[in-house]
Amino acid sequence: MSRIAVVLFNLGGPDSPAAVLPFLRNLFRDPAILRVPALVRPFLAELIARGRAPVAREIYGRIGGRSPILPQTEAQARALERSLADAGEVRAFIAMRYWHPRARETAAAVRAFAPTQIVLLPLYPQFSTTTTESSFEEWHRVYGHNANTVAIGCYPREDWFVRAYAACIAPVLADACRHGAPRVLFSAHGLPQKIADAGDPYTRHVEQSVAAIARALGLSEGTWVTTYQSRVGRLEWVKPSTEDEVKRAGADRVPLVLAPISFVSEHSETLVELDIELRETAQHAGVPAYFRAPTVSAADTFIAGLADLVRTALKGELRGCPLHADHKCPRPACAKEAA
Repeated sequence: MSRIAVVLFNLGGPDSPAAVLPFLRNLFRDPAILRVPALVRPFLAELIARGRAPVAREIYGRIGGRSPILPQTEAQARALERSLADAGEVRAFIAMRYWHPRARETAAAVRAFAPTQIVLLPLYPQFSTTTTESSFEEWHRVYGHNANTVAIGCYPREDWFVRAYAACIAPVLADACRHGAPRVLFSAHGLPQKIADAGDPYTRHVEQSVAAIARALGLSEGTWVTTYQSRVGRLEWVKPSTEDEVKRAGADRVPLVLAPISFVSEHSETLVELDIELRETAQHAGVPAYFRAPTVSAADTFIAGLADLVRTALKGELRGCPLHADHKCPRPACAKEAA
């Protein structure tokens, strides 16, 4: 019987107030995040991490002092194992990029399992050098390159992905319609503009996701906007910002539905930034009604889609994506709609 290891990648988050500073150190020491000369990166990372830590502790303090991302990812991992029970002896492992369990400890667990095949599966639907590529590079540093390993690069507009997100948004949209004709803000995590300008495909993948989900929901042009949140630092970030679009909705006096589009589990960006901070911004801006759709988390459609994606990978049927040719994704021409 085949022994299959599926490695789920995510950013991770601090599991206690004491973990906030080391978590931020790990984040800003990543050359994919802080793109400065290697000689100065540790010093600058420490400076930024220490400056950001008090704000981050306050943010996590509003949701119990820790990130919920690990237990939610564990739930996704166990659900994926159940969905793949027909594929052999399948075990799903978790490799967080900036907090435990990190790639090194996960690699040791995978070696102990001694799989015949390994599938690297990012829980980042849209590919970015700052997320998927960074996670893959760390994995290969600690595990090495293995002929029995296949890496899935992205799935920004797979049918199951679109249906899973639409199912999360549709009932919330119906509630919002009772307050008038709502505007939907599809909010993705932001990215510095200079990284996008350097060829990172992330924003084009986000646009593909949003366009497909808007079609599935039957949204007409002008009733939805792709926005970006979670800006930090002084660099220019991709626009429009979610905050600016919330304020514009207030000026237009339209109800809002906030739909997180690049997050597959709840964490500080959804539970604090969207549910608390931007809700307060909406109230002050005069938005007549504010609703937030949940993330897909361990929804049956999402997990079943991930399982089918793993099966496709195991059969060797993934094709290269022109937006990130070094990795694999399920559609051979996922760039065409964004061209």
